[in-house]
Amino acid sequence: MQIKVLYIEDELSLAKIVKESLQGRSFDVLHLENGANVVNEYTGFQPDVCVLDVMLPIIDGFSIGKLIRNIDPNVPIIYLTAKNQTNDILEGFKSGGNDYLKKPFSLEELIVRINNLYTICQKQEIVKNDVDIIKIGQYHYYPTKLELVHENEIKRISYREAEILMLLVENKNQIVERKLILDKLWGDNNFFNSRNLDVYITKLRSYFKKDHMIQILTLKAIGYRLIDQ
Repeated sequence: MQIKVLYIEDELSLAKIVKESLQGRSFDVLHLENGANVVNEYTGFQPDVCVLDVMLPIIDGFSIGKLIRNIDPNVPIIYLTAKNQTNDILEGFKSGGNDYLKKPFSLEELIVRINNLYTICQKQEIVKNDVDIIKIGQYHYYPTKLELVHENEIKRISYREAEILMLLVENKNQIVERKLILDKLWGDNNFFNSRNLDVYITKLRSYFKKDHMIQILTLKAIGYRLIDQ
């Protein structure tokens, strides 16, 4: 089965290279130069993964991501951008992004990330987790739904957040090495991926703020420890 990729990029020379490279790897690619008609195009194409440039004419990539999230809350979204400030990365995740790739990027890395997000998505839809509910302090986490529940409040987390959370939960009260997380989930512990991890850890901490007995500790240059007392 071909993985269907919605790719929005206004830089046509780059778009041609990326599209042809993906098609050469048996991806089915729909390329758009802008997001003017993205809702209709998305609905007609029904992609498995979306790859969105951020700096676009008419509608920027983050706004397109929000539109797509209104149509489909589960489809993986990768943002491509030259912006790499923490606020830009946070804006990307707030807009529904699952991953963030800095320009210029390696085509091989893009392909790995597309395959990785697609695989995670399929596992969440097809594979039934042996544990339906995981208790973390006062919270209940539902892996198959990607939902974190505290009393009557339900928070849906992203696939990448879920991956990191499960690594921490599986090693509760133990150190999970930073390099292990980066290598396992990103396949590379470079500076940009490392910053992405920092953002995800910050977001995970914020999700557990209503239970002060839950802590995600940072051990500088070593890793993280989920404390559940």
